[in-house]
Amino acid sequence: MHRLLVAIVIVGMLAGCGNANRQATPRSSAGGQAQPIQDGKHNIQDAGAVSQHLADLAGKVHGVKAANCVVFGNTAIVGIDVDGDTERSRVGTIKYSVAEALSKDKYGANALVTADMDINARLREMAADIRQGRPISGFANELADIVGRIVPQVPSHVKQIRENAPEPAPKDGTRSQKGR
Repeated sequence: MHRLLVAIVIVGMLAGCGNANRQATPRSSAGGQAQPIQDGKHNIQDAGAVSQHLADLAGKVHGVKAANCVVFGNTAIVGIDVDGDTERSRVGTIKYSVAEALSKDKYGANALVTADMDINARLREMAADIRQGRPISGFANELADIVGRIVPQVPSHVKQIRENAPEPAPKDGTRSQKGR
């Protein structure tokens, strides 16, 4: 036990000292000041302007009758309204085209897009409330619900649900021998 502890300490010291042998990182031309990392997300200063900008971008896509957008923090949710007679596969294509158009914009790159009529109606109401100056504190739960409906089901969650599901009853009406 004592030898194991000594070995762990020695390995830890060697690994820690290994960084001291590396050359210093060359300074940038900015005078050694830290530069922000570009991760594709941009801090949104004026949510109203960004919301209108993204809705306008989405509205320009062929097949979109109207678009609504709500921005909360650095997350944008864009709802699109398409003709009611449009086939489901075509709606998917339009939705993809909107996502593609938004991905080229610095504020729309990480936006969520939905063509669901109910969610779009909720987004429209929320956007109107925000424009009228109502406090946005109550919107957090509603936005969480909307995002939960948009984001696809993760396979690991499906597996957990399947494991916790009750055992189906046998078709012949007899009881399972598992519980006896």
